[in-house]
Amino acid sequence: MPEPAPEPTYTLYRRGIELLEEGDFEDAAEPLAEAARREPEKTSVREALGRAYYRAGRFRLAAVEFGAVVESHPVNDYAHFCLGRALSMTGDTRRARHHLALASNLRPDRRDYRFYRRLLDS
Repeated sequence: MPEPAPEPTYTLYRRGIELLEEGDFEDAAEPLAEAARREPEKTSVREALGRAYYRAGRFRLAAVEFGAVVESHPVNDYAHFCLGRALSMTGDTRRARHHLALASNLRPDRRDYRFYRRLLDS
């Protein structure tokens, strides 16, 4: 009997997003990680996977995913912010400050960006 066709990548992404929105962060990471493995250049997938890892307390993995987004889209303020937050949770405050400063400079209207940047400056 032939093996069933693999689940389409977009279906994996949508399932991961639904689980993320439901608060099932560990479960969301599984389909999102598979989608990212298949299409590593898709920043929407990498960002969602980073969010799932972050919310699951897997900060180093979250930093890897947000770092990939920043690398391909260096003016993505949200990715810099998330990378900064993930790095701060790993204890890498020097790099965290850098990315939080970039996020703040890209979007000076975002008070939350400034707030977390100031927390690390204290």
